[in-house]
Amino acid sequence: MSTPPPVTLESGLHAEYIRKQLLQAVYAADYTAAAVDDPFTDEGALTAIPAGYVPVGYTTDDGLTFTGDLSMADVTSSQSVEPTRSDVESDVLSAQFAPQETNNATVALFEGLPLSGVGALPAVGAAWQWDRAATPKNPYRRLLFIGLDFNDSGQEIYVVKFFPRARLTSRDDEQWARSTETQRPVTFNGFRDSVLQTSCRNWVDGPGWRAFAPAPSPAG
Repeated sequence: MSTPPPVTLESGLHAEYIRKQLLQAVYAADYTAAAVDDPFTDEGALTAIPAGYVPVGYTTDDGLTFTGDLSMADVTSSQSVEPTRSDVESDVLSAQFAPQETNNATVALFEGLPLSGVGALPAVGAAWQWDRAATPKNPYRRLLFIGLDFNDSGQEIYVVKFFPRARLTSRDDEQWARSTETQRPVTFNGFRDSVLQTSCRNWVDGPGWRAFAPAPSPAG
């Protein structure tokens, strides 16, 4: 009787699969803009940013935080110390980031202004003016988040999230001080889009990601 080979726990470990988002980018658009269908070409290269999507620019070194708020509804029974049934009551995904630039996107997102069309701020460098509304508007947006990493050969790996229907749910203080830059921290929740039928669509692709694909088996 042959001796079975020893179990090798290290066989499933892949350090090259550990990802960081070394560079992050946020783009915002009015809800009237076209949804992002596919941010990649057939070869896995990143396509051009769609028209109407405005860059948020620099954010603080905390980067982007995606928070999932999962709430469960449990059924308890006297004969069991654990719930005898548990169902999802709510599952809300939010994105938090703190822009550092004073540009069209950061001010519009913070103040509830349109990104294009009537009421939008003119180009940076032109005179800006807006009033705090007596009845605040909180329009839905489209938000595109792109993270960039590299594989060991220096090829690009992209992680992309798209909120097709996002709304501002929280904003932190706008601070004016000598010791720090002016930030406009915001939190947006993702809501289900009736066309895409999701609140968040995700992609992972790029030349560096495709390089992980196993080599085809030689023909027998």
